[in-house]
Amino acid sequence: MWSKKMIVKHELGNTGTIYQAAKMIRLAVFVDEQGIDPKLEFDPLDATLVHYVGYVADEPVTTARLAPSGSTVKVQRVATLPEYRGQHLASELLRTILAAQPAGTEVTLNAQQTAIGLYERLGFKPVGAPFEEVGILHQAMVLTIEA
Repeated sequence: MWSKKMIVKHELGNTGTIYQAAKMIRLAVFVDEQGIDPKLEFDPLDATLVHYVGYVADEPVTTARLAPSGSTVKVQRVATLPEYRGQHLASELLRTILAAQPAGTEVTLNAQQTAIGLYERLGFKPVGAPFEEVGILHQAMVLTIEA
């Protein structure tokens, strides 16, 4: 477990410093490591969604973006830099995001097969059959925020 406290920051849109930190993490993980086309990874939705970044010792280490729609929010683009994995930083980031959602909110996401356990530990349940997205097997998952 990382010995320093993680600070979570967020901002709307793709013009600020938090988005730039999120973009750096996503580039390292999704484009460089997983081989996803940057044109697919960085889409027009980046300009309209909320981007979260977890910082340890002022270094951006984990990220996610949130797409709210009424009483539903979709968590997307969850990534942690390789050298910070295994320290539960993505879990901490997601717990922060979930804690900010009002009771009754349905939180959805499409988990890469390798990350299903992370989301299950946070209370997410699989929905439907696995499917392929950008050449990677995914599983739709859902969690309803309790009162």
